[in-house]
Amino acid sequence: MRKRFGLLLAALAAFVLCFGGLAQAEEKVYVNGIDFGFPPFGFVDKAGKPTGFDVESMDWIAKKMGFKIKHQPMDWDGIIPALLAKKIDIIASGMSATAERAEKVDFSIPYYEVTQVLVVGDKETAPLADLLKSGKKIGIQRGTVTAKLLEGLVTQPGYKFELVPYDSTDLSMEDVKIGRIAGSGMDSTIAKEIMNAPGFKVAGTFDAAPEKYGYAMRKEDKEFQDKVNKGLKLLMADPYWGELKAKYGL
Repeated sequence: MRKRFGLLLAALAAFVLCFGGLAQAEEKVYVNGIDFGFPPFGFVDKAGKPTGFDVESMDWIAKKMGFKIKHQPMDWDGIIPALLAKKIDIIASGMSATAERAEKVDFSIPYYEVTQVLVVGDKETAPLADLLKSGKKIGIQRGTVTAKLLEGLVTQPGYKFELVPYDSTDLSMEDVKIGRIAGSGMDSTIAKEIMNAPGFKVAGTFDAAPEKYGYAMRKEDKEFQDKVNKGLKLLMADPYWGELKAKYGL
């Protein structure tokens, strides 16, 4: 009897180990889609590792709220379609919570505010208003709020400039540097990052309302939204939030 009981315990232990390990292996890992070139919020460093303010923020939130997260760099103009297709689970990468985007996705509580500016070479003397009437080439990153803004302006009477789309702001700035385009439109935060390098300046701020950043998630993922919002609130109240902002110059 004792031998049979021992065999039963051994079988039960094996069952628990087997199915416990299976459950652990199947634990969901949420995927955060990030822009591969949008410092300081989301970018790939020289070692090829995703990093940035939003990346580190999401790492903290995931640890605090008890879920796993990984970060997937991707082209910005395809990032919302990727979210809707369930290739990723969240976009925490300096995304403006616009009304147009909110028709497709739900946003977290806002956590940062930006304006839209034009960055030019430091030898450019014309102000923003003149550049938009000069017939010169202006770069934009596809799928951004600034792109939407300039796509509207270029069709209006009194404006004369040529829009040149890019896959990333970094690529547009390379062309600003060599004089292929006059300037590039972008969020004020990324412009601040660019100002750390010599050779550039801000020509002016576009006449548009400031935008608020939020994390984008699928509308049906209410439980995940609740976790992220609770975690974000905790992070913003924690000293680590100030440390992150100081680290990334925000």
